[in-house]
Amino acid sequence: MGSSLKSAQYLIDSRMLEAASGCSEACHDLGIFYSSGAEGTDIDLIEAHKWFNIAAMRGNERAQECRAEISEDMTAREIAEAQKQARAWLQMTTARAA
Repeated sequence: MGSSLKSAQYLIDSRMLEAASGCSEACHDLGIFYSSGAEGTDIDLIEAHKWFNIAAMRGNERAQECRAEISEDMTAREIAEAQKQARAWLQMTTARAA
C-alpha cells in the first residue's frame, strides 16, 4: 500500500513539473486527478477547475469540457477562487521561467 501511494505521489509530482513547463495534457491530467480523487488525491473541485482552466487556456478542448462540467457543481465563489488560483499559478511559473 505504501509503495502505491509513493508511486501516485510521484505521478502527481511529475505531472506538476510538466504543467509548469507548459504541457496542457499534464494540466488536464491534474484536473482529472482532483475532480475524481484519482491517484490518491482528495476530490477538490476548486483545484480541479484551476487545472482544467490552465489546460483550456493552453488549447486543450477536453479540459474546456471538463471545466464546464464541474462548474455545474460549484458556486460562483468557488469558480472565482479557482480562477484566482489559476492566474496566480500562471504568474508564478511565468516569473520563474523568465
